[in-house]
Amino acid sequence: MQDMEVPWWLPTVFTVVGIACGYYVHAVRARLKAVSAEKNARLNLEDANREAETIRREAKLQARDEVIRAREAFEQEIQTRRHEQLALEERLSQRETNLDRKINMLDRKELAVEEKLQQLEQQKDELRKRDEELQVLLGQEREKLQQVAAMSQEDARKTLMHKVEEELKFETGNLIRHMQDEAKATAEEKAREIITMAVERYAADQVHEVTTSTVALPNDEMKGRIIGREGRNIRAFEAATGVNILIDDTPEVVVISAFDPLRREIARLSLEQLMTDGRIHPSRIEEVVAKVSAEIDEATMKAGEAAIYELGLQGVAPELVRTLGRLKYRHSFSQNVLQHSIEMAHLMAMMAADLGLDPVIAKRVGLFHDIGKALDHQVEGSHAVIGADLLRRYGESAAIYNVVAGHHHTEKDGENIYAVLCSAADAISASRPGARSETTQIYLKRLEKLEEIANGFRGVEKSYAMQAGREIRVIVEPGRIDDSEAMQLARNIAKEIEQQLEYPGQIKVTVVRETRCVEYAK
Repeated sequence: MQDMEVPWWLPTVFTVVGIACGYYVHAVRARLKAVSAEKNARLNLEDANREAETIRREAKLQARDEVIRAREAFEQEIQTRRHEQLALEERLSQRETNLDRKINMLDRKELAVEEKLQQLEQQKDELRKRDEELQVLLGQEREKLQQVAAMSQEDARKTLMHKVEEELKFETGNLIRHMQDEAKATAEEKAREIITMAVERYAADQVHEVTTSTVALPNDEMKGRIIGREGRNIRAFEAATGVNILIDDTPEVVVISAFDPLRREIARLSLEQLMTDGRIHPSRIEEVVAKVSAEIDEATMKAGEAAIYELGLQGVAPELVRTLGRLKYRHSFSQNVLQHSIEMAHLMAMMAADLGLDPVIAKRVGLFHDIGKALDHQVEGSHAVIGADLLRRYGESAAIYNVVAGHHHTEKDGENIYAVLCSAADAISASRPGARSETTQIYLKRLEKLEEIANGFRGVEKSYAMQAGREIRVIVEPGRIDDSEAMQLARNIAKEIEQQLEYPGQIKVTVVRETRCVEYAK
């Protein structure tokens, strides 16, 4: 079979037919999808309508419930307010009733007061009339008395007043004398009882203490080491401690001399440590003195704290505690001042308790009464005034520092009864057997008193107590005292010494009057 020739347009026809078929199939498929989508949309719309209807019905039901609940709440609130209003109206009604009742009572009282006022006015008129009648009668009686006694009214009044005054003076004097005698007897008996009980209750041991001023050396070679080359060691020691070192021929002993017992104690401990250490030179001396000073400062603080703790006091300033601890190294007539102050506090507290006073105030007064002695080498003035100023500066009350200022009744009088207790306790503590002994201080005070008596006379320039107080030499101003007055002055000074001092033997009074004329040749 021969191959037939394909016409050229046949592929084109087939292509067109295929395209037309594909388009038709696509159109049919698209129409089917559109129908399906329309059906689905219709179904979704119906579902949405049904759901919306359901939501609408639920919303209506919920709104209806809310309205019902709101209505119930509103009705309940209205009912509550109605009850409150009824209760308020009832209270107002009761108040109105009470007010009406009170108004009626006030009206009745006002009527009663008006009636009483009328009665008082009537009585006042009657009293005025009676007073006028009485004045008339008194005038008549005065005239009759003046006629009988031949005295004027003023003279009679003065005579009567003088007589009454004399009678009252006599009776008042007798009454005051009787009360004073009774008070003295009762007070002395009560005071004796209180003091006796205080002394019996506080039976403290008293140790007789004397601050040593000597230091024992291991050998005499140590004296040379203390002195040092050309005296540099001893000069450095004295400059660092503020004391004087006395080295004499006494074997294995040196003497420490200082008016301040705290410095003397620091010097003694420092010297002992230097001898134990063996290294004695200026730099080591300063180091040891500084270390001992810190130890002494700590020891004074502990001593003050121990005293405060023993007495159970509160609120004491740290500076007062430290100053109080310094009294540990201070002695008065060989009695330790810190122990004396603690004993004073106990005695005053016991007596204050028996008298119904505050024991805490009494303790503080007793403990702080001699605190000024810790500073009297550094501050001018008596220890009582120094201590009072210190207590006032660190917050103690006026009731305490006023008593401290006047506890010797010389600088300032005490302003309350605690001053009397302080004086009594001070005397008890100082006068107990073994509490104090006569020392060099008494001797020095006698010498000072001799010079004070002599300096108190007019024209005296200077005075010197000599020969252990056996002689007082007085130098006078020659321009103010002549020879005859000098003899009289010696006699007056001798009489004054006899009156004010007690002493064994006799005291020679020598008055020196001389004129010195000095000129320089040039």
